[in-house]
Amino acid sequence: MASPHSNGFQSSYPYQPKRRRNEKSLLEDLPDKVERAARVLWSFARGRGRRMALAFAMDALHQVRRNLTARRILSFPHLLVVLWVFVMLWGERWVFHSTVERSIRVASTRANQSLCLARAQPKEAQPHHLVLLADPQLIDPHSYPGRPWPFSSLTVTITDNYMRRAYNQLQQQLHPDTIYFLGDLFDGGREWKTAHGEFKDPEWGHRPSHEQKHAKSWKKKYGEDFWLREYARFGDIFFDPWSKSGAAAGKGQRGRRLIASLPGNHDLGFGSEIQLPVRDRFEAYFGDGNRVDVIGNHTFVSVDTVSLSADTSEDSQVTDLRKIYQPAQWFLNGVDWNKRKAVARELRFQKGETEEAQFKHRIEDLAKADFSDMPNLEGEKGQADLPTILLSHVPLYRPPGTPCGPMREHWPPTKPPKGQKEPVNPDHRNAIIVSKGYQYQNVLSDEDSRKLVNKIGNVVHAFSGDDHDYCELVHDQTQGNVKEITVKSMSMAMGVPTPGFLMVSMYNPIDGKGNPLPGAPKQTLQTHLCLLPNQLSTYSKYAGLIFVSLVLVGLRAFLVPILGLQPFALEPQSATRGGSLLPLFSKAKAEDSDGRDHHSSGASGFSAGGHHQNAYASTQSRAFSKGGGGGNGYLGAKNHHHHQHKGGKHGAGKSENRWGWGAAEDRGPKIEIRYDDDYIYDGGRWKAASRVRGRGGRNVPSSTIRAVGREFWTSAWRVAWMVVVFWGYLAYKG
Repeated sequence: MASPHSNGFQSSYPYQPKRRRNEKSLLEDLPDKVERAARVLWSFARGRGRRMALAFAMDALHQVRRNLTARRILSFPHLLVVLWVFVMLWGERWVFHSTVERSIRVASTRANQSLCLARAQPKEAQPHHLVLLADPQLIDPHSYPGRPWPFSSLTVTITDNYMRRAYNQLQQQLHPDTIYFLGDLFDGGREWKTAHGEFKDPEWGHRPSHEQKHAKSWKKKYGEDFWLREYARFGDIFFDPWSKSGAAAGKGQRGRRLIASLPGNHDLGFGSEIQLPVRDRFEAYFGDGNRVDVIGNHTFVSVDTVSLSADTSEDSQVTDLRKIYQPAQWFLNGVDWNKRKAVARELRFQKGETEEAQFKHRIEDLAKADFSDMPNLEGEKGQADLPTILLSHVPLYRPPGTPCGPMREHWPPTKPPKGQKEPVNPDHRNAIIVSKGYQYQNVLSDEDSRKLVNKIGNVVHAFSGDDHDYCELVHDQTQGNVKEITVKSMSMAMGVPTPGFLMVSMYNPIDGKGNPLPGAPKQTLQTHLCLLPNQLSTYSKYAGLIFVSLVLVGLRAFLVPILGLQPFALEPQSATRGGSLLPLFSKAKAEDSDGRDHHSSGASGFSAGGHHQNAYASTQSRAFSKGGGGGNGYLGAKNHHHHQHKGGKHGAGKSENRWGWGAAEDRGPKIEIRYDDDYIYDGGRWKAASRVRGRGGRNVPSSTIRAVGREFWTSAWRVAWMVVVFWGYLAYKG
């Protein structure tokens, strides 16, 4: 009968309730199954598992005791490890100290080019010490997208440690008053999705094909959190050592500064490809890319040229890009006022006044108030314009083939023909290539370069980055004959074998209005290129030492059996401890050739066997007692002979029964004793193979080859893992 709430029809799925009950019962049984599994594991842990762990621990302890003997600690492989320790301390630590120290020494001997001593200037001179760093470009997934783990992580560790070690030495030995970064702080900063704002590639789609396949996965996997971790990583390498080195500046200087607000194309993108949320994020953490700073009585003007370049890009003809380039243009339009304001603040500070302009405190009737003596933010009349230095990530324009000078590492200058004293010009090998592509442009446009120099005014020097190699030149008249230096990258992963940084010494004594004092030098700044260690050269030294180590280990392994040297390789555990149940040797039934019984043959054979004797004796006693019923080898052998003489129907004579014990139907499986090739049955006795095979110019025994191989492998492995562990420790410590 149907239930009162049914429609009179039975369900067409009669087994569905049963299925549900089964599913429910499985869920109900799950805690019981987990409990039973836990009991089984607990029982295993208390019984067999505990015995296995104890056995493993005892074996490990035994191995440690075997290795802690004096002869092994003071062995040849460990002496080789000590050599490697000193070499790696040099390559991973000391070479950075000596290289920076050498740069200081070279700088101090070059007149008018010293940051540290400034010997060419008066004794009372107190130059401002400034360091320019370009293109650290922290390695990230954008750098080598096809490189698998762990090589990708290893690359990050090696490159970060290189910059950290060099930067620490820079802080400790130079202790500069100011550090300026010239952009490209990150390698893929423009690729990591922002938390706010629209984040997508521009609609014209200039991204190359080799990046298109990675762009979607980058946007899914790497976002704001990843960028913040990269920011913390940058701070760990550069901000933390700066803070630890102290805030005290050099004598007569205002204080130490670190300025990293100048963006590069890897931080934001370039021109029309820049996304506004990416730029907003960068400026929120590093500061405005367009700024004016007075440092060492010089005016530094930083310009976000990667955004400014959007105005002269081809895409500006079809798309409104004012949101990208307008902030930089507004800054340039008002840069003259910003410069005067910054100089006025500096002069007020040098006079001992407050930096900001202040009104006189008085009460006046508004109708009779005197506004003629209001303070001027731009300073007093007659205020001088300090020498101006332009900072840009992208170098200024120059005609194709303009040479970069002899200090350019990647392509030195072309040798001039006979009789020509001037450098070859154009020299396309030595020059920065004038080209552009997706998210980069090697030099600014001619229009933007002239606009920068003319609007800023009084530019005595320009510094840039982006190219990764050193380039020094003087621009033509259209760009005010400005001298420009493109600073080397300080990263070892930027395609230039020898990274570096630029040291700048500034000395410009002025009066209360900013005018130079009598006797002030005409050249107010000096530069010096500092080179960092060549990491490829360091790795080549490592490779050479690896080859020497293998040769030395191989030579000693070959001489161990020949000269009877103390071997480093330990004997196998079973042979030394006598714990094997069966002998591990060959040459079975060798005694049958001369009719000897097993007892006498075994005894005589193992008298020559040395350390193999215990293993054989235990096996022999077990085998004889099992077959003959006696408690020792002698009784077993005796019983064995008794069965031989009773013979008859159980065998075909003496030769068949002498290998077993008892009758044919009583004896168990035939036990075949094999001896190692270390010993050979010769002339009725077991003798060392090296003695037998060495007669008459015979071949070298295989046991000797195995001994050499074991000695070589054990020594090489010991050196390898200890050196790798020490390198890992140095890498972990930074």
